[in-house]
Amino acid sequence: VLANLMVMVAIFMNRRFHFPIYYLLGNMAAADLFAGLAYTNLMLNTGPWTRMLSKEQWYIRGALIDISLTASVANLLAVAVERHQTIITMQLHNNMTKKRVVLLIISIWVAGIIMGLVPSLFWNCECDLDDCSTVAPLYSRRFLIFWAVLNLLTFLIMLVMYARIFFYVKCQSRHTSNHTSEVRHQTFVNLMKTISMVLGAFVICWTPGLVTLLLDGLLGKDSKANRYEKYCLVIAECNSLVNPIIYSLRDVEMRRTFKWILCCLCRKGVCQQRDPLSTVIDSPVKEVFSEDNQNADR
Repeated sequence: VLANLMVMVAIFMNRRFHFPIYYLLGNMAAADLFAGLAYTNLMLNTGPWTRMLSKEQWYIRGALIDISLTASVANLLAVAVERHQTIITMQLHNNMTKKRVVLLIISIWVAGIIMGLVPSLFWNCECDLDDCSTVAPLYSRRFLIFWAVLNLLTFLIMLVMYARIFFYVKCQSRHTSNHTSEVRHQTFVNLMKTISMVLGAFVICWTPGLVTLLLDGLLGKDSKANRYEKYCLVIAECNSLVNPIIYSLRDVEMRRTFKWILCCLCRKGVCQQRDPLSTVIDSPVKEVFSEDNQNADR
């Protein structure tokens, strides 16, 4: 929770992150933060405490996990579409307006909330006990099959999309000769590596859980999915901590902003004395834009 909160604060405080791709990454951090809170609620209301829950409380406990996963998947898909559009058009950042980004983020959370409410509202097994899941006893096995297949197909779509982007960037880099194009492509590649690591970590962490739900939906009690469900959920929730680590390791500017935030928290007044967010720092991105402006003036 604290790590993802720091990512959100860093994106808000640093003006260099005020672009659509970073807004979406900030929303990804918000989804991870929400997942951490949902998992905390699950830990406090599981095991021997489950029998004390009302039916509504049990549905809420599951809905929080569903919302966080759906929001993360939808956000990853939005990031993939944004990167595909900007890189194919050879732009560093998408020209999407802030209003459209806000509407997109709202749509992501609306989709997550809808998917979280579906089991409690109408797609459950209260009227058909033979259709009940062993992992989530009040959930319909058909809903688990639908939900798992939908997320796995989304993963596949994103992998295909990123593969196309990588092949495109690799092909274009062979035909670049001037320094500006090389720096621009290097910037693309670095950002793509970061996003791909985020996507890869998400797929690795969440796929075992989705496969477990799929087997539970298809085989029911014969799948014995409830033996492995808790371990798959722990692996899935670890993804919420992996993403901030990836951001900090891959992005120098993000690390610099993290240090500045920690200094502000540790020593009062240091923010006014040493504010790296308002200083000019040379970077490949700046070099690209400065050379582009000079070429335009010529």
